[in-house]
Amino acid sequence: MNKKLGTALIVIGLSLFAFVQLFPLYWLFMFSVKTNTDILLSRNILGWPDVFHFENYVTVLLRSSIPRYLLNSVIYSGATVFIVGLLSTMASYAITRLKWKLSGVVYMVFVIGIMIPLQAALLPLYQVLEATNMRSVPYVGLIVVYSAFAIPMSILILTSFFRAIPKELEEAAFIDGCGIIGAFWRIMVPLIMPALATASIFTVMNTWNDLLLVQTYVDVNAYKTITVGVLDFTGLHNVKLGLIGAGLVTATIPVIGIYIFFSEKIQQSLLQGAIKG
Repeated sequence: MNKKLGTALIVIGLSLFAFVQLFPLYWLFMFSVKTNTDILLSRNILGWPDVFHFENYVTVLLRSSIPRYLLNSVIYSGATVFIVGLLSTMASYAITRLKWKLSGVVYMVFVIGIMIPLQAALLPLYQVLEATNMRSVPYVGLIVVYSAFAIPMSILILTSFFRAIPKELEEAAFIDGCGIIGAFWRIMVPLIMPALATASIFTVMNTWNDLLLVQTYVDVNAYKTITVGVLDFTGLHNVKLGLIGAGLVTATIPVIGIYIFFSEKIQQSLLQGAIKG
């Protein structure tokens, strides 16, 4: 009896948690298929509209710059994930597996980077990008900034995984004639794929959802991201709420897909590691 009651409580708790997580998505979709009148004057704000206005999606996808902004977000996020994954993996390996005097100091420098507020670095970074002319180069300046802010967290995650890997694996590779670079790519990198996937999730989320850096460092509309593009549907005297909702749905779907993809990779990597172990 107690076991059944415990199971029922767990099911109820998980159901409530799922409802809390999924309800905003339902509300956002309902928001995206309504007009300003349906949203502002209807008493049933959360309910279904009398008429589903799917033309909002047609306007967003075919008659606006949202597809261009969406492509820009993909470019920024993809390039940042690649750069951060490559640099943070190599840096974490050097900090945790190689013997050199300043490894602890370098690690602390990276960790301190997590504590620097984004707002405090806006002006110094702006001056650096201006002095190096990186703001005038499409995509480059913002990708550098995104990577700089994402590397500390990625190193923090990866170093903990590297420390947990037995040194005997590397020693066996060295005995078989494998060098440091070979051991890194062939032995260590496959083993830390779960951590790398986790770090990539954080990187993608922070890059994709950013609004402040894009508004500050990018002047040309053609290179702005989808978070900024949604603001195109707001004017001085008019706000197109349905189009904003459709734009937000368009921006949300890729993030959910990426999260699901990386989550599956984490589970697969963990299972493979357990089998190999």
